[in-house]
Amino acid sequence: MAWATLFQIVNTAALLLWLVLILAPRRFGTIGWLRVLGAGGLSLFYVVLITTALTVGFGDSGGPAPDFTTIAGIRAIFATDGGVVTGWTHYLALDLFTGVWIAEDADRRGMGRVAQGPILALTFLAGPAGLFVYLLASRLIWRAVSQR
Repeated sequence: MAWATLFQIVNTAALLLWLVLILAPRRFGTIGWLRVLGAGGLSLFYVVLITTALTVGFGDSGGPAPDFTTIAGIRAIFATDGGVVTGWTHYLALDLFTGVWIAEDADRRGMGRVAQGPILALTFLAGPAGLFVYLLASRLIWRAVSQR
């Protein structure tokens, strides 16, 4: 299968999973399913991609295993379609896992879905920024609001 096709599949799957996380009701084990099938499934796909890279290389026509020890090696990885798809899958899996954790923690703290939505959207678009905003909001702002 072509790298562009794999990219489209993983990107579309992640988008759909994020829509479920942000919009779907949180009953019937939604969070658990998103953790296992969503973040877990993306992680498994990443494991397959990175294993392939380490055994036959990232190059579009094969080649040596990637070099993760130098900036030139990392640049070479991302200069290939296989490296981009693998790296992007890595981001998507960890960002979704972070989003699931945020949603679960926010639900436990009693933070409404409307308050969670923008934070989850930010996490989808820029994972660490969304996590930072959530940690700040949940520990400072939400605590102050909920103690009134």
